[in-house]
Amino acid sequence: MSVQKIELCKTSDVTEGTAIKVDTHGLELAVFNLNGAFYVMDDQCSHGPGSLSEGPICGDVVECDFHNGSFNIKTGEVVDPPCMIPQKTYKVVTEGETVFIEV
Repeated sequence: MSVQKIELCKTSDVTEGTAIKVDTHGLELAVFNLNGAFYVMDDQCSHGPGSLSEGPICGDVVECDFHNGSFNIKTGEVVDPPCMIPQKTYKVVTEGETVFIEV
């Protein structure tokens, strides 16, 4: 199976310590910038209709703005309930000033 790279955004689009939502190729993704490193997970919270790109970020944890559960941005693992199902994360590749994921 071949790996496909999908372009998401420019590195300058995501200020350090924040996230943006990117809709592309049928995916709704949250792109995070933590200390200049980029991480990507599904934007839709696994527990409900919350958008993780709109949630508050503390260190490497994002809190869902809907039910206040939280996830580790780097691994997608649940940090706080009521969330129970980890978030899907994607392998990120940065080339120059462009952020891609591999799927």
